Amino acid sequence: MSLLELKNICYQPQQQLIIDHINLDVKESDFLTISGPSGGGKSTLLRLIASLATPTSGDIIFNGKKQNEYLYTEYRQLVSYCFQQPTLFGDTVRDNLDFPYLIREKNPDQQTMLQHLEMVDLPQDYLDKPITQLSGGERQRVALIRNILFLPKILLLDEVTVGLDEQNKAIIQQLIAHIHQKQVTILQVTHDEAEIQAAEKIIWIKGGKLDHEPIRQ
Repeated sequence: MSLLELKNICYQPQQQLIIDHINLDVKESDFLTISGPSGGGKSTLLRLIASLATPTSGDIIFNGKKQNEYLYTEYRQLVSYCFQQPTLFGDTVRDNLDFPYLIREKNPDQQTMLQHLEMVDLPQDYLDKPITQLSGGERQRVALIRNILFLPKILLLDEVTVGLDEQNKAIIQQLIAHIHQKQVTILQVTHDEAEIQAAEKIIWIKGGKLDHEPIRQ
């Protein structure tokens, strides 16, 4: 059974057709890489799957149920989206890592937070570090672990390594591989040639359509 199905998805805000009749079938535990030219619709497709935008037509079916039949908060906990430019809030790293617990009405688990900081090579005292003092790579690491303190069913990654140095890129790629080993289904958008070459499965989007080049498996 498919975990995620896109059935004849179109997205056409203000008469501009950005996603053009895309059909896609994603199985549980898949790791799907999405690439193609800039402006081709890759990030828009991810935003539609994340319920950050609504298709003009077609259906997105997650776990056997239409996307619009889920409560918004429930869906966002099951299908988690990581932005290219990480958005942190509050004053400290702790404020951001408390958030997944608070929206689930759970007490924050500091030990689990510290374990996740260690996974991305950040020291324990970073828990109370002001977010204004974080580098770009550190911000992305914090944003990513905020998304996985409670593992989603699907993790959507929108060029999360773009602009990072090789050290930060390697740390994040290692964490993504670790998440996938936990049976989390991953869809990543990337232009990074090394990530494309290492992809388990890859699709190409051009001009809002799936390109004719077949999925590589």
